[in-house]
Amino acid sequence: MKQYKFILSGGGTGGHIYPAIAIANELKSRFPNAEFLFVGAKDKMEMQKVPQAGYKIIGLWIAGLQRRLTFDNTLFPIKLISSLLKSRTIIKQFEPDVVIGTGGFASGPLLQIAAIAGIPTVIQEQNSYPGITNKLLSKKAKKICVAYENLERFFPKEKMILTGNPVRQDLIDIDSKREIALQHFDLDPKKKTLLVLGGSLGARRINELIAKEILLFAAHNVQVIWQCGKLYFDDYKRLEENGNIQIHSFIDKMDLVYAAADIVVSRAGASSVSELCIVGKPVIFIPSPNVAEDHQTKNAQAIVDKNGAILLKEVELDSQFGTVFESLIKDEAKQKMLSDNIKQLAMPEATKRIVDEIVKLIDRK
Repeated sequence: MKQYKFILSGGGTGGHIYPAIAIANELKSRFPNAEFLFVGAKDKMEMQKVPQAGYKIIGLWIAGLQRRLTFDNTLFPIKLISSLLKSRTIIKQFEPDVVIGTGGFASGPLLQIAAIAGIPTVIQEQNSYPGITNKLLSKKAKKICVAYENLERFFPKEKMILTGNPVRQDLIDIDSKREIALQHFDLDPKKKTLLVLGGSLGARRINELIAKEILLFAAHNVQVIWQCGKLYFDDYKRLEENGNIQIHSFIDKMDLVYAAADIVVSRAGASSVSELCIVGKPVIFIPSPNVAEDHQTKNAQAIVDKNGAILLKEVELDSQFGTVFESLIKDEAKQKMLSDNIKQLAMPEATKRIVDEIVKLIDRK
């Protein structure tokens, strides 16, 4: 059997990194002798997370353009040329069979060079509104694996396959882990548990909201597991003295924390939305307004349109969060309705579907 070689590129946030790792793991299970190389952006979190998952990674000197005039923006052309040249060297030396991009700045130059070299490229687009990098790369990509319908206005229809987003396989059956989860996080089984997620880096506005609403949660006898992000951990750790709140900079055991949760407050990054569909808990989405094309709001709205979640914009938090939360925590029927509806949107076989498409490209070679 031929020893296949795969390059995967995606980074900047967990939403790009973890799908790439999930795809690599599925490829490895099918082709145990395959060689893998990840390409990311220097100084970004993929440089730590990918080696922790057992894969080699090379960093490019690349970053996105800022929305305002900064010194970094003036360096962008130099960084881009540097990354294109290094990508050419990587492709030439590693000789991959397929190159897979899951988004992030580093995937741009790498997939562009791979396509020019005649190597099949696959894009995995997580969002309901694609970023500029994937729109540009789609012109030369062989396959575009998408998680949302109706993206024909962004991508060539004949290249698109609706696969869903890769998710951690340990999330598939969390109901069976409920008891272990409550013990792991030392939670009271008689109380409702609120899980607060602000993304891998944390979310300032969500953190401010939760700190402000501590008395509201206590009044409804709700215990809180709050992932505030490493940037904010020192600011909020003292609030654990409240006794009803656990504060974490990062949560490794996501399957257990989802199993323990009764209600979730979350950002609406593509990976988070896909995971929450699998998990099937009632969700209040608070999208980040600080992302390209406001794609988190569009991700959340796609779920809300199917009566699968509640959406609150940041500007609405002070006036509406308390009322919305109280209404939800008191209404078991609404909780069940949201839970049932969001589960209908889950695509648990997404990683396998994506790898099926990659294998088809290998078979054609």
